[in-house]
Amino acid sequence: MAKELAKTIAIPEGVNVSYAGNVFTVTGPKGSVERQLWYPGINVKVMDSEVLVDSAIIRRKQKAMVGTFASHINNMIKGVTDGFEYKMNIVYAHFPMQVKAAGNVFTVGNFLGEKKPRTSRILGETKVKVSGSEVIVSGINKEDVGQTAANIEQMTKIKRFDPRVFQDGIYIVEKA
Repeated sequence: MAKELAKTIAIPEGVNVSYAGNVFTVTGPKGSVERQLWYPGINVKVMDSEVLVDSAIIRRKQKAMVGTFASHINNMIKGVTDGFEYKMNIVYAHFPMQVKAAGNVFTVGNFLGEKKPRTSRILGETKVKVSGSEVIVSGINKEDVGQTAANIEQMTKIKRFDPRVFQDGIYIVEKA
């Protein structure tokens, strides 16, 4: 019955996968991503052209973690081959925003006429590019790219004003 829990993930050409000391590393054309994967009763085996995630214990939590590990490994492989990209739009009607990304800090000035600029961290090796009224967040680690985009969106959240009137902000419009 333990074979029902097993998930296999195919390794595409040009991608190297290793698993040693609970650290799973995937290297591909766009770079390298590593992550610590460990849970009691879960076994990860790297073979020639596939990764096998299996559990000796047949319980609900182990079954859920097998699927979670498989999803994480799929996202790591997709990241080093294709990458992840979020497109965001800058929207303002009242005060024009000054938006810039420098180093690992994203800054929005003059948001709703505020004197002090708002800042947000850019996580990991994520790249943020500002062109006109569009912000593009891209990288190979799905969690870092998604969290950076979410931090930028939350940084420009409207407080103390009617959101039906003041629709200014930076919003996620596309995930690719």
